Amino acid sequence: MDHKTTLTHHVNASPDKVWVVISDIPGSAATLSGVESVQMLSEGAYGEGTRWKETRAMMGQAETVEMWVSQAEPPSPTRAGTTTVKALQGGAHYTTRFILAGRDGGTDLTLTFGAQVVRPTLLSKVMLALFGRIGMGITRKALAKDVADIAAKAESL
Repeated sequence: MDHKTTLTHHVNASPDKVWVVISDIPGSAATLSGVESVQMLSEGAYGEGTRWKETRAMMGQAETVEMWVSQAEPPSPTRAGTTTVKALQGGAHYTTRFILAGRDGGTDLTLTFGAQVVRPTLLSKVMLALFGRIGMGITRKALAKDVADIAAKAESL
């Protein structure tokens, strides 16, 4: 049982500047209005294996999720930058993929978010059928705010 949503936003900043913002996990609580706090679990530069705990307010409740980078390729003059972040929480695998493609002196930032329920039960299938669209709507709104926050920060650099 999969749910997926994709957002694209044109950022008036270079892919390198957008990458600086996306890869600044320790600073993400200051950049992303939906993030309350970040606790780094690994050291070193952003890249495959970087791990952290992120606390967000969703529907009035704070929830902390452990996340990790499963793939990271910074942008270059000849190719788009990409990074994939994963999390496992509450019986679901979450995947967030960013693509940073240069266009018209700026960056097309595409975010794709997917949720996959692990070993769904009959009850979880029913709940997903009833409330899945609502949940993805709430998630999409939060992701759109994240993308706008990333754009604003990159444009200010």
